[in-house]
Amino acid sequence: MLPEDRLFQIVQRFEFLEARLNAGPAADEIAAISREYADLKPVVAQIGEWRAAQDGIAEAQAMLADPEMRELAEDELSRLRQSLPDLEHRLRLALLPKDAADARPAILEIRPGTGGDEAALFAGDLLNMYRRFSESNGWNFQLLELSESELGGVREAMARIEGEGVFARLKYESGVHRVQRVPETESGGRIHTSAATVAVLPEAAEVDIDIPTSDIRIDTMRASGAGGQHVNTTDSAVRITHLPTGIIVTSSEKSQHQNRANAMAVLRARLYDMERSRADAERAADRKSQVGSGDRSERIRTYNFPQGRMTDHRIGLTLYALDRIIAGDLAEITDALIAHDQAARLAAEGV
Repeated sequence: MLPEDRLFQIVQRFEFLEARLNAGPAADEIAAISREYADLKPVVAQIGEWRAAQDGIAEAQAMLADPEMRELAEDELSRLRQSLPDLEHRLRLALLPKDAADARPAILEIRPGTGGDEAALFAGDLLNMYRRFSESNGWNFQLLELSESELGGVREAMARIEGEGVFARLKYESGVHRVQRVPETESGGRIHTSAATVAVLPEAAEVDIDIPTSDIRIDTMRASGAGGQHVNTTDSAVRITHLPTGIIVTSSEKSQHQNRANAMAVLRARLYDMERSRADAERAADRKSQVGSGDRSERIRTYNFPQGRMTDHRIGLTLYALDRIIAGDLAEITDALIAHDQAARLAAEGV
């Protein structure tokens, strides 16, 4: 059964917020009230649809007593009863606790793992895959840092992705991605296995994470690295060290001012992610019901080129559409991961 008391409280709260907005809240309250109102609006809409179906069923049942209306009432009852399970499911999903970070931009980090040059090439393939996926969704993909290998692979890449629902769709990509294929450098035709690590972090605002200037050391340096795109340009590269945690962030675009801003944004995202991870650890039992553990060392996916197969190990999803996936068509995978996570959270929440 759906929690009627909770539904009533949600509608009451929504109506209160709507009245406050119409009355003109204080300037320092507008942002918070507007945000909560926007969050509740789709939930209240789902409640309205579900209640309308319930009311319609009651009215149709009352009409059954009228011989002239009985046939019409039976048709209406059949239609409404068929629609009710879907309306209930959508309402239960709307009632799930929201991840506050879902609407935020994301910081994407990709690094090669085991496999040498082939791992770096695969890391480059993943970077292009996420770039194309972002473009297909109309998101803004901004490269913050790129260090390339001699063969054109990626030693390290960082990007900022902004758009509607970015973190909500990309947050399941964190972990170890494994590739099985014959490297371009392999003359004997043997299949090699290598890996790359992906981290997707929600971007943090300054109000989320306060970083005292005494906690950081900022160094400027010349961009370097064989094959790197900014080699021999300027001394504008910036390295920021967060002294309490030892986290080091670099940015080597052409503008030193922009590099400092980029590096601080990535540092805030990493510290914010640490705080989120700590909170998640306190809810370990609930976390087991979600997709993966969020551990960066967890192997989440295998891309098998000889078989044209992609397998996501967390949900047992196998697709024989590797060319399409590497080209950036990740919608089927992200949809499946979101649906799996929602189902697990519905079971855990008992909504």
